[in-house]
Amino acid sequence: MPGPVDDPRPSRYGTARGFRLAGIGSFAPDEVVTNADLAALGCDAEWILERTGIRERRHAPAGMATSDLAVAAARNLFRRCGRSPAEVDLLVLGTFTPDTSIPSSACLVQSQLGIDAPAMDVTAACAGFVYALVTAAQFLASGSSRLALVIGADTNSRVVDPLDVKTWPLFGDGAGAVLLERDEGPEGAGCGLLVHALGSDGRGAELLVCPMSGTRRPVSAEGLAQREQYMRMDGRAVFKWAIRLAADNIAAVVERAGLSLDRIDAFVLHQANLRIVDGVRDALGLPPDRMVVNIDRYGNTSSGSIPLALDEAWSEGRVGPGSTVVVCGFGGGLAWGSAVWTL
Repeated sequence: MPGPVDDPRPSRYGTARGFRLAGIGSFAPDEVVTNADLAALGCDAEWILERTGIRERRHAPAGMATSDLAVAAARNLFRRCGRSPAEVDLLVLGTFTPDTSIPSSACLVQSQLGIDAPAMDVTAACAGFVYALVTAAQFLASGSSRLALVIGADTNSRVVDPLDVKTWPLFGDGAGAVLLERDEGPEGAGCGLLVHALGSDGRGAELLVCPMSGTRRPVSAEGLAQREQYMRMDGRAVFKWAIRLAADNIAAVVERAGLSLDRIDAFVLHQANLRIVDGVRDALGLPPDRMVVNIDRYGNTSSGSIPLALDEAWSEGRVGPGSTVVVCGFGGGLAWGSAVWTL
């Protein structure tokens, strides 16, 4: 039976306009782990750089969890934009590494920030931020929310096996947050998600999986001995799928938005592997400066990667109010999401 690499599933398209970016922030732990630092684990520093483009990543210290990363990113956001958490009426957190299965990490973040609003986790692995963004956008577009906080955060260093020398070096910990405000004025009609696309293909579920992390295989001594609590990834298959999926998905949303690729100010892809980003760029015929890349310094931060990279682009002046960007996330599930987003 053909799999997701050779027989891709279609995406579902939509739009959600009438809101603008009111604030952005990010956070990464202080501890920098270089490729040389991983040599003691048997990892080849040059292989990591050559095959992934990663030079270093951040790891959360003991006692720091996903909700802590999310709270720190949000606090940086509020400090910079001058808004108050008390104004927020919706919180959506994209993550696949929650502090606990119960309660949701979004509820923990809500409590820490003092937000009085509904809060929910959205789980779509490395597509988590885009799924969270599209979810919040529906509330804003319908008028059910006026100020939504969307966060992508993951603490990957807790779920990747340090003994897996080909997977452990790829991942880091980090978070990013955006504040989205409903805009009912004439300019608001041109802002928001001009087109978004979401999709999933469970045929590829085993390509990226934590076998012992839920009700299928409850925690057991036998499972721990087999290290089944850690992520397992078929890197080669995921790599091939991601390039084809992301290039096709990006081209489709831009076309459906009635734009050409040269009208997009920046492309912010999930930072999984520099070779994937370069492969998508080549497939689309884009110059290097159109892609936002920070994987060399943070590694794959899963749900945190897109908002963290977008925050850097914002801080550097590469994008700003009114800019049109493309965001694209893809990963375990298999799940993916793309959007043409006018800030």
